[in-house]
Amino acid sequence: MNVVILGGAGFVGLNLARTLLARGRGVRLLDRAPPPPPLLRALGGAPDALDLDLGDVTDPAYLGAAIRPGTDAVVIASAITADAAREAADPGAILAVNLASMVPILEACRRAGVRRVVNLSSAAAYGAADASALSEDLATRPESLYAVTKFASEAVLARLCGPWGLDGVSVRLSAVFGPFERATGLRDTLSPQAQIWAALEAGTPALLPRPGRRDWLYAPDAGEAVARLIEAPRLRYPLYNVSSPAIWPVLAWGERLARAAPGSVCRLAEPGETPTIALHGDRDRPPLSTARLRDELGWEARHGCEASADAFLAWQGQLRQAPLRKDPR
Repeated sequence: MNVVILGGAGFVGLNLARTLLARGRGVRLLDRAPPPPPLLRALGGAPDALDLDLGDVTDPAYLGAAIRPGTDAVVIASAITADAAREAADPGAILAVNLASMVPILEACRRAGVRRVVNLSSAAAYGAADASALSEDLATRPESLYAVTKFASEAVLARLCGPWGLDGVSVRLSAVFGPFERATGLRDTLSPQAQIWAALEAGTPALLPRPGRRDWLYAPDAGEAVARLIEAPRLRYPLYNVSSPAIWPVLAWGERLARAAPGSVCRLAEPGETPTIALHGDRDRPPLSTARLRDELGWEARHGCEASADAFLAWQGQLRQAPLRKDPR
């Protein structure tokens, strides 16, 4: 099986690539810039199983040349995760990458005879939906331009795949964090976990405005879920949530990391103190329901608060010791 990942140098794309390479799949990463060498080395897999193709996802000619016959699946992981400032300053770029590129991507997939197209969407598509758990059948109220474009990308995929003979599925990812995450210029606010780690590495206090209780999703778990959706012979639904069944506070995660580094500080900001960690809004949204994916493919996230913190610390240690690997370009 050969899989193309658009936006493959992003941290979700790299986690998926690592999962697929470990399963013996061939992977081609399409992105505007390569991953840093240490992250490329950490992917593992057979030396000839990974290709890297640099270009612009908004360029139809590039897409047509990069998505070739013999490609079994294409994963659309390219996106600009914009904050309010970028949304106001450059909405056109957000629309171009997150939404307008869908048509040339699907056209290239149709010409190449791609078996399955997986569109990585976001829990942000639910917006201000009010429920104790957010299921795929729930009416959505996306608010930000990012959320609107992700929701619209799902609709475009569903509308065009049928008449174009493509097997398409959209995936709403919860709040993802973990290995390979870094500032790339396309995500305006990193996960709270990445912010906490950066503060601890710099020797500065990680001060949170509130505990931050959410169904946080460890990135390798997301990679495993998407790999199963790629490999399934057939799927019952056009949309799946991917999240953790557990809700836990990111404060507890940071405290666990801080205990592993004596002298580090992760705590709630006290009255009069300015928080140093952004939690992506002033409230914690309800969790995503994952019953659909669990019942159909038997998938559940394996990493809760403590397991993900321990795995993340182990990942950081492995990253520093990753063996050299030849650049696949």
